[in-house]
Amino acid sequence: MKSLHSNMFKKVSYIAAVLVLLVGISANAQVTTQSPYSRYGVGNIKSLALPQFKAMGGISTAVFSPSGYSNINMMNPSSYAGITLTTVDIGATGSFNNLKRNDASETSFNSTLSHIALAFPVSRQSALSFGLLPYSELGYKFVNSATLSASGSTSAQDVNYIYAGEGGLNKAYIGYGFQLGKHFRLGANAEYIFGNLLQTRSTELVDQTNAINSRLETKNTVGGLSYSYGTQYNIPLNSKTSVTLGYSGSSASSINSTKSFVVTQYLKDATTGAELSAMDTLVNTQNEKTQLKLPLLHSFGISIQKYNKWLIGADYRMGKWSDLSIGDQNQQLQDTYGFSVGGQITPDINSIGSYFNRVDYRLGFTYDKTYVQLNNQDIKQMAITFGFGFPLASSAARTSFYKMNFTTELGRRGALTNGLLQENYINLHLGFTLNDRWFRRFKFD
Repeated sequence: MKSLHSNMFKKVSYIAAVLVLLVGISANAQVTTQSPYSRYGVGNIKSLALPQFKAMGGISTAVFSPSGYSNINMMNPSSYAGITLTTVDIGATGSFNNLKRNDASETSFNSTLSHIALAFPVSRQSALSFGLLPYSELGYKFVNSATLSASGSTSAQDVNYIYAGEGGLNKAYIGYGFQLGKHFRLGANAEYIFGNLLQTRSTELVDQTNAINSRLETKNTVGGLSYSYGTQYNIPLNSKTSVTLGYSGSSASSINSTKSFVVTQYLKDATTGAELSAMDTLVNTQNEKTQLKLPLLHSFGISIQKYNKWLIGADYRMGKWSDLSIGDQNQQLQDTYGFSVGGQITPDINSIGSYFNRVDYRLGFTYDKTYVQLNNQDIKQMAITFGFGFPLASSAARTSFYKMNFTTELGRRGALTNGLLQENYINLHLGFTLNDRWFRRFKFD
């Protein structure tokens, strides 16, 4: 019994140490994205896939692990039915972003804790999962310059319109998946979406001493429930190979939101250019009750795999984002669609002589038409993805298994044509996965 308590303490200590490390990384880093395209809607929508799925282009709808290592696939909750071990997954992400427009270029780096997810088998063919992940990111600051002149006047005034935003939404979920018969699986997640969306627009007069500038600030504090669901059907080809068909979706949801709207006037120091305290507040509306209406989403997938050897698959997704509204105001967004293809190979999962034969090698591609359209041109996003799953030393009794998943995304959003801005990014994802047999019954002689 003493040994049992000692082993459990070591496992909990391991998880706690990783959490402290990742929270430390997050706390000492800039946590908002720097993307002008995040100005629209609720920001840049984040993939909910864990690093091991992102490396395969984000395929997840038809991904299922009927044997071997357990992974948490919250993108399709029906896949929880394949979780046979207590599973903990914790990760962090870092992003290098390069913005280009005409001859101008700017590079930035951001990093943050990316996810915490856990799953527990409830019965031989069902499991419960819960966790916390980012849903969207909002972060930008840019300036549009213009020259204003009164009708019939020869004088002109230069004006800077400064747009800025920060924040984003997170998703906490709890879900259950189970298997019916030999081939059919069902699952659902209840999700709490919460966070803050803060956006400002400032108007500043250039080269005018003691000019009175103005700022409009809108803040939406969001918190409410949504639901997602999924199903998978397995078609065995032989004892080791199968095809899986999958569907997952998110329901259209109305989420509570509290809106604040403030209009202020301010001056800038004539010598340093630093902004001074607000000199007047023209409008101050606080705690106005509104609704954030999220759209209906669908995803369809297919995969074929040889158990513990290789897997290839593809997803197709669509979203009715033209229905998105904040405070009864439609956001004038576009419907979305996209696809992902990818796969994984493990040369020999049981190899003793070569560590690299036990490594998972992953590759994928993803493409999306986002919900943003500017200058009558759709903003598209695409990325090449690759990564590795490095097995770590297991426990002496081989009841605990650890894996480190590393993924790289090389992507692009937008284009340099038609006066638009192009984002080139490198996203790095690091995740630690623990598989263990918790809550076991022990027999003592």
